[in-house]
Amino acid sequence: MPSDCIPFRDTNYFSSLICDYLDQKAELQPFYNRFPKLENFKAQIDEKQQSFSQEHRKVLVRSLQNQYKGITISDATKENMESLQQSSTFTITTGHQLNLFTGPLYFLYKIISTINLTRVLKEKYPEHDFVPVYWMATEDHDFDEINYFNLFGKKIQWNREDGGAVGVFDTQGLDKVFEVFSSEIGMGNHAEQLKSLFENAYIKHTNLAEATRYLANELFGAHGLMIIDGDDRELKRLFVPFVEKELTEQVSYTNVLPKANALEELGYKVQVNPREINLFYLAEGVRERIIEQEGSYFVNETEIRWSKSELIKHLHEVPERFSPNVMMRPLYQEVILPNLCYIGGGGELAYWFELKDYFKAVKVPFPMLLLRNSVLIQTQKQADKIEKLNISDTELFLKQHELINRKVRQISNIDIDFDPQRKHLQEQFKEMYELAKQTDVTFLNAVKAQEAKQLKGLDMLEKRLLKAQRRKLSDHVKRLTAIQNELFPNQSLQERTTNFSEMYLEYGEDLIPTLIEYLDPFKGEFIVIKK
Repeated sequence: MPSDCIPFRDTNYFSSLICDYLDQKAELQPFYNRFPKLENFKAQIDEKQQSFSQEHRKVLVRSLQNQYKGITISDATKENMESLQQSSTFTITTGHQLNLFTGPLYFLYKIISTINLTRVLKEKYPEHDFVPVYWMATEDHDFDEINYFNLFGKKIQWNREDGGAVGVFDTQGLDKVFEVFSSEIGMGNHAEQLKSLFENAYIKHTNLAEATRYLANELFGAHGLMIIDGDDRELKRLFVPFVEKELTEQVSYTNVLPKANALEELGYKVQVNPREINLFYLAEGVRERIIEQEGSYFVNETEIRWSKSELIKHLHEVPERFSPNVMMRPLYQEVILPNLCYIGGGGELAYWFELKDYFKAVKVPFPMLLLRNSVLIQTQKQADKIEKLNISDTELFLKQHELINRKVRQISNIDIDFDPQRKHLQEQFKEMYELAKQTDVTFLNAVKAQEAKQLKGLDMLEKRLLKAQRRKLSDHVKRLTAIQNELFPNQSLQERTTNFSEMYLEYGEDLIPTLIEYLDPFKGEFIVIKK
């Protein structure tokens, strides 16, 4: 069982915007459609069902069938693909970059949150089917964000030339990464399984999109996950009317900017600022912004130019060359999928909050927005150390200096101060001085010598105890620091830094089933798992 569930606000790792959203603050209600409660999905289903055409379903299924050619798929994935043809089937979607070997752990948590939500919805609404979807960010161009993963505190990195959409990058050079990875994880059954997974994904596929699809399918195919690549000619053709409207009317800019300003006026940080045209142009080795000036259009950093009529003609001829940026990608997703809910991290939801009026303007239902599960995994050995150190799970999330200060104060409740004993001793010797005066004054020096000796003895005892306490605290501080550094690498959340392979080495094939068992998409709190 999860050992603890901590409110996101209490972790101090989540923005006030996300925490206020989870608290359903009234001032944020204009920025989303329906809050993700189980009972609210009925209205979302009705709204999407009325707007999503059967023709779009046919194109979607045909594109998915083409994308999955040559891939061994599970019965669950096959059934989900076929069910998407039915008007009673809907998707729950998450998206992520094509991080090398999944990148940080939260890649798993996003997808598992999505899978688990479809299962909960099926129990609540058995007359419908719900398909979990992973949207691969194949058209992204931020290669530096995805070309590495962390393993045992080391950066395993793929070095190659940048340029263009990452999904079509060939996998040359990943054999060198595989050699480094293999040497780092060593031997053993779980290590060999990881090596095989990496090799089959990245060495035996020709581009990054194919490698990532294989990897995600191997990890989650048994749970019916559908993996979609938006860099698809037929899917892009469905989006042509919205691209044309963007090029000629700048509809996203005129609707998103006021919403972003409204968020800022409420005191929240704006995640993304819209551009006048929120589209890129794709060509070999190129993904650059489309810019309009005085009725003419050009591609940034290139010699490519069009008149307005030439550009619209070009769009209809080769729609696959037009790529939505972060402002338009959510709309593209909702146009081509019968989607009810998007599951993402705090940063993702923050820019979705800017988009509601844009969706309304183009008459596309705005999906429900659900914060993905966040998890801290503790091995049993780590959990035992934490218990011995008397650290609560909530205290683990403190900044390191705050944690140390708090625990030292708690430990140091033993007051090592012998002043009361000194005063008591001195009072006793006063009586002895009086007795000496009344009997034999020659005893005064002997009494003084004895007093000095005993006071010195108290001083020595006090120093020894203080030294022992300092030694005790020093050891405690070292152990505090060590365990927090293990669980919060570089003083960041484990899920944002650690690669799943470290956990797989510990838990093997039990890792994903365990996470599926423990992650509740409606929990609304940070989950701590001890296993």
